Amino acid sequence: MKKVGSLIRQLLPRRDVPLRQNTRAQKLLLLLLTPLTAFWLMQLVLGSPPWNMSAGVVLANWLCLSALYWIGCAVIGYPAVCCVLLHILAGMWGAANYFVSVFRGTPILPWDFKALGTAVAVAGSYSLSMTWQIAICIMLVALLAWALRPYYKMGHFRPRKGDLLRRGSVLIAGLLCLIPIAHPQMLGMFGVETDVWDQLGAYQTGGAAAEFLRNTEFMEVEKPDDTTPERVNAIVNGAEDDPTPNVGVDHPNIVAIMNESWADFEDFGNLTLTESPMNYINSVSNAIHGHAYTSVFGAGTSTSEFEFLTGNSMNFLPSGSIPYQQYILGPTDSLATLLKGYGYETRAFHPGERTSWQRNIAYPRLGFDSFKCGEDMDVPQTEEHGYVSDDSDFEQIIWEFEHKDESTPLFLFNVTIQNHGSYTVENYPAEVQVTDEPGVYPKAEQYLTLANKTDEAFKKLIDYFSAQTEPTILVMFGDHQPSVEQEFLDKAYGVTQDEMTMAQYMDKFKVPFIIWANYPLTGDSTKITSLNFLAQYVLRNAGIETSVYGKYLWNLQKTIPAMTFAGYFDSEGNAYSHLDTTKFTPLIEDYERVQYNNLFGGDERQTALFASPASATSSDAANATSGN
Repeated sequence: MKKVGSLIRQLLPRRDVPLRQNTRAQKLLLLLLTPLTAFWLMQLVLGSPPWNMSAGVVLANWLCLSALYWIGCAVIGYPAVCCVLLHILAGMWGAANYFVSVFRGTPILPWDFKALGTAVAVAGSYSLSMTWQIAICIMLVALLAWALRPYYKMGHFRPRKGDLLRRGSVLIAGLLCLIPIAHPQMLGMFGVETDVWDQLGAYQTGGAAAEFLRNTEFMEVEKPDDTTPERVNAIVNGAEDDPTPNVGVDHPNIVAIMNESWADFEDFGNLTLTESPMNYINSVSNAIHGHAYTSVFGAGTSTSEFEFLTGNSMNFLPSGSIPYQQYILGPTDSLATLLKGYGYETRAFHPGERTSWQRNIAYPRLGFDSFKCGEDMDVPQTEEHGYVSDDSDFEQIIWEFEHKDESTPLFLFNVTIQNHGSYTVENYPAEVQVTDEPGVYPKAEQYLTLANKTDEAFKKLIDYFSAQTEPTILVMFGDHQPSVEQEFLDKAYGVTQDEMTMAQYMDKFKVPFIIWANYPLTGDSTKITSLNFLAQYVLRNAGIETSVYGKYLWNLQKTIPAMTFAGYFDSEGNAYSHLDTTKFTPLIEDYERVQYNNLFGGDERQTALFASPASATSSDAANATSGN
């Protein structure tokens, strides 16, 4: 330790010599090395060896941290104090990205700062554990603070000509370093490239500072070419007519359940469990069983809601963006508005915090008449690992049905919370285990136990509606897979992530769904879809005519049955990355044009294309046809 402290002091101004007599080289070394060592510390905390990075990446992150350090030195005037503060901040940033990636699979993204309320609401269920990298970094920062203690009051710029010149020079240098920060695309010249499918890997190889800044490029939605009203109408109205099936009932009640982190790991064929968490659900008759693909893994519940309710795809929006907070800024057509046009009462229910993902603001804009959260529940609450159980959640669904107007059909959209991470609650019984490796994956076993309780609760719900005379159709689907041990996921998928084919990579985004009704289902069925298409299957099995946009989506899924942010499938089951140009690319580009008009069309938005046929006026229809 003495040798390390001596080395550090050699690079600093000598305390026993007036500041003006210290060598310029020593002062320059302090200014130049501090951002570099802070960057190395940040990456080490993140779990990435900093010495494995390219010189360009190191330089890019050095510039980012130099801007912060040099401006701080010029303003505060104490380089040694700023040096310690920068290392502390860098270490905290690295640790924050590490823990967030452990909890949800991705590091901190620019849009996360718009969801701080949601993060705080669920933070209590996660536990932090010390890593050897974090322990070493704490020791290094403590050593640095100890070595610099004689210099905290030295080096302050005084209001003299020479000091003001030096202070101004440092400030100008810091401001110059802000240029690539203000224009993060410039960081690409240093080899810092984003990877929207592996954000953690990008942060580890490109630097947690520079990669975060590069992700800010995606905060603006790029306008596609040719989004004129004429083109959008030609795309949508060019779809072939496919009449809505006659299912023999008139406006059935519709219950849509998006079940938190609901996944079917047995479907991959590589696991044997002591008990199947899908045992009852897979046995349900008069039902459509299948799998849907989502655009998120481990977190991002609201994006899955957005895709299901609107028919829009996250593929055309920035990586990690939060539509409820960024794009649903006013009245927005959705499954709720479509059903309201047919006289439905529309309710939303989530047994969590009212303000999570700003649902309290987004739901009214999406056309819901009312929204209940956990504190509004009318039934007794039971909990599983700290969250409201699916059993209580489904009891609330029954309560809503029993307290509706008998003359008015009900659309109820429910987002559960029981299976939310983390899966680290101590002494929680592992009722479902991996048969050949019991106890090896405690997080996964806690999750599987919870999923098994979902299966049991769902049986009660089906039993209840089976006894009701009012026609009711019910759909339940997962929002994303859970973030559990990577070793368990590798075992379930049958392949490690770095060896995955595109089809295997899409498996990370596959969740189950079931459509059931208490009347005979004679409508369309499917085995795979994606959440942006799933609502169309529900509507057709309910015998309800969809919007013009919905008809377009229905026809599109015949060629591309599943499309997410991660990639897409063709009708023959082949998987593709959006990075590749294929014969399907023009169809996807047309979809992007229509969606852009829907979300960002402004005065040129073709309202009649997205509205309920029951509520669209003749003038709207004429406008959609003429493109005026």
